[in-house]
Amino acid sequence: MVRRPVAWVAAIVLFVEAIGIALLNWFLGVVVDRQDMSLAGLDSDMMSVSSKVGGLVFGLYFALCGVAALLVAVRGRAPGLLGRILLISAAVVHGLLGAFTVGLVGWGAFAFMMVALGLIVFTLLAFDRGAGPADAAPGDGAGGKDGNGGTNGGTNGGTNGGTGGSPVTAPPAPSAS
Repeated sequence: MVRRPVAWVAAIVLFVEAIGIALLNWFLGVVVDRQDMSLAGLDSDMMSVSSKVGGLVFGLYFALCGVAALLVAVRGRAPGLLGRILLISAAVVHGLLGAFTVGLVGWGAFAFMMVALGLIVFTLLAFDRGAGPADAAPGDGAGGKDGNGGTNGGTNGGTNGGTGGSPVTAPPAPSAS
């Protein structure tokens, strides 16, 4: 199975991004602080602190998304509601960041963002919560043989392998009124 290794790689990528985003914003905050310049009348100290706090918050967000992907990899099952929301929001963020980075940074950063997006989406889809009828084993109540080896299928299902219930009837004819 390739599902769990992809979830591991997605978790690692999200942790690396968390550290990278936090360090990049911290560096930008230090640069703004050392230049001691104003941008349209804004206080340079406020811009420096805002950049550092924003980097830490965004880094913690990516780290939390990495924890959600890590739990998927360790447990081998779909994430819970909070983990699913985190991973979906991380996928949206990566799509938007990919659109911005292609113009600002270049195609290499765009490719990295799209690989990260693909890992997150694969993690979400590979561990799908909705197990449909295709996952059900034959003869477990989804029609066909009953528990005794016959093909009863239910009280009103007859020998057609139905699931019980009433037979299908034609809809009423339209009235000419």
